[in-house]
Amino acid sequence: MKTFLKNIIIYILTLEAKLTLRKYKPKIIAVTGNVGKTSTKDAIYTSLCDSLSIRKNQKSFNSEIGVPLTILGLENAWGNPLKWLQNILKGIWVIVWKEKYPEWLVLEIGADHPGDIESITKWLVPNIVVVTRIPGVPVHVEYFKDSNALMEEKAFLLKALPADGTAILNADDENILALGKYVKGNVIHYGMENPTTIHADSYGLMYEGDYLAGMKFRILYDSNIIPVVLKGVVGVQHVYPVLASACVGLALKVPLVKLTESFSRHEYPRGRMNVLRGVGDTVIIDDTYNSSPVALEFALKTLKGVLSKGRKIAVLGDMLELGSYSSNAHKECGRLVADCANVLLTVGVRARDFKESALEVGLPETSAWSFSTSSEAGEFLMDFIKEGDVILVKGSQSMRMEKAVAVILEDKENIEKLLVRQESDWKNR
Repeated sequence: MKTFLKNIIIYILTLEAKLTLRKYKPKIIAVTGNVGKTSTKDAIYTSLCDSLSIRKNQKSFNSEIGVPLTILGLENAWGNPLKWLQNILKGIWVIVWKEKYPEWLVLEIGADHPGDIESITKWLVPNIVVVTRIPGVPVHVEYFKDSNALMEEKAFLLKALPADGTAILNADDENILALGKYVKGNVIHYGMENPTTIHADSYGLMYEGDYLAGMKFRILYDSNIIPVVLKGVVGVQHVYPVLASACVGLALKVPLVKLTESFSRHEYPRGRMNVLRGVGDTVIIDDTYNSSPVALEFALKTLKGVLSKGRKIAVLGDMLELGSYSSNAHKECGRLVADCANVLLTVGVRARDFKESALEVGLPETSAWSFSTSSEAGEFLMDFIKEGDVILVKGSQSMRMEKAVAVILEDKENIEKLLVRQESDWKNR
């Protein structure tokens, strides 16, 4: 019965979204990929909100129900039937009554099952498509035959682009470059590893005294060199969303200097390599939103590069939704841990493979522990961490690794503002 009602709500909201697009005819920037979608969507919004009338998805609502909600300008009602009824009525109002509607929508579009994106492109035509990254071991692949099937699903957005549309592709990912064959319109490439239309170099970490504070890099376009400073976050994975937003700005003729200046006030998504102060003069790198092999590799390499007076501690939960790739992926990442961290804490059954592989390549047994829950790991850390330690915390959504961060966070009064999944619906799970 619950599934039946959910399907009815999705059907009604999708119908309302179709009618809304037909009435207001907004232009659409669609963001897809396997990692980095939310950060890229948020970066694009930040870079354009001063220049254009624009709306974006809330948080990571990129599904068959999240996309219609964004088009209609409605909030997720979660498990509240009355609020869902109110949403449906508000959707009717948007269609019937002429109101001020955004000229642009930036929509994060995900694919958990075969046909998810194909069905959306039957009624949604993008003007710009940004594809972030599809690594060799992707997440959300468990319902697909293989990674190629997932890439084919993502390709439906590029196939939906009209001839006057623009595709923005990550040139550092061979899988993304291969999808360029589906584009009928203009293509703009971005990256860090090779010269592209817009690329970045000189990436480095920033410090305030002895404490990690953020990162810096340069954007290069034509003969222009534009310095960028991002405070409160670290990791090259934050460079790519800025580059993608610069490409969108280029396509829409927004000056790049104006675009990059907007990041001085950018609100970064929580749980994505955010730099937080921990108890006892420690530093937390909070990457608890989700996890995948490529994202974990980025995070560990960032931890390795941090200057620290203390130890480097990796607190890692299971990586989920990897299907048959799971065991090997955990073991490969475990080998990397030994080169990047002094101490390893694992959470979950699968994460024990991190520990096993790390021990095999030289991490001392006295520097590795395993726990069943993130809360247990957090309580252990309270008695274990020392001044100057840097603690990376990362895991898939269901592992709730933010609970470990909550235990050791210095500013507990602002937990709801600083950590991911602090809504009552999540806390009750």
